[in-house]
Amino acid sequence: MSVRVGVVLFPGSNCEQDVVEAVGMLGGVGEILWHGDSTINGVDAVVVPGGFAHGDYLRPGAIARFSPIMSAVADFANDGGPVVGICNGFQVLTEAGLLPGALQKNRGLKFLCGPSTLRVETSDTVFTDGIDPGAELSIPINHFEGNYTCSPETLAQLRDEDRVVFRYVDNPNGSVDDIAGICSRGRNVVGLMPHPERAMLEVLGSVDGRRLFTSLLASVGRVRAA
Repeated sequence: MSVRVGVVLFPGSNCEQDVVEAVGMLGGVGEILWHGDSTINGVDAVVVPGGFAHGDYLRPGAIARFSPIMSAVADFANDGGPVVGICNGFQVLTEAGLLPGALQKNRGLKFLCGPSTLRVETSDTVFTDGIDPGAELSIPINHFEGNYTCSPETLAQLRDEDRVVFRYVDNPNGSVDDIAGICSRGRNVVGLMPHPERAMLEVLGSVDGRRLFTSLLASVGRVRAA
C-alpha cells in the first residue's frame, strides 16, 4: 500500500505541488489538505509546505496556526504521526507550538535564495533516519525570515536532547548555533528552512532531497509497527 502524505494548503502556499511531486517520485501519494478542513483525511504523514501562508500578515505562520486543519495536525503529531514543516511550514509549526523557538528576519535584512549546504546532526528523526550524522546535503534556501532564534534555555535543551537536526555549514542568515532545522521531543515533528523538495532532480543541481523524503516515507512503516 502506498504511503499517503498530506500536504497542507493555505492561502499563499506556493510549494505544495512541489512536495506532492517529490513524494510521487519516490512511490508515495501526495494529497492536498485544505486549511479550512478539520481533518487530515487519514493520511500517513503530513507536510506543511513553503510559501506565504495568509500573506505572512502579522508575522509568518501567525494566522495559519489558527486554521482548523492545524488542530488535526497537532493531534496527529501528539499521537506520534510524522510531520514535517518546510520554510514557511517550519514557521507555522513554531507558531503552533509544535516546535520551540521562532524565525526572525535574516541577518542583514536580506532575502536569500540559492544553494546551501546542510550538515545532518542526528539520524534519529522521521526525516533523517538512515542518513549518517555528519553527512552534508546540498539543499536550496529561499527565505527572508529564516533566522532561527530561541532562548538560551531552549538552545541548551535542544543540544542536550540531540534535537538539532540540521546545521548550516556556512550560516547564511544568522540563525543561532547555525541551526537549519530541529525536531520535537518525540522526534516525529521536524522543521527546517531549506527546501528539500527543490533538490530532487540533477537538472536542478542536487538530488539530496530524495534522501530526506525517502526517510519520511519509510518512517510511516516504523510508526505503524509501533
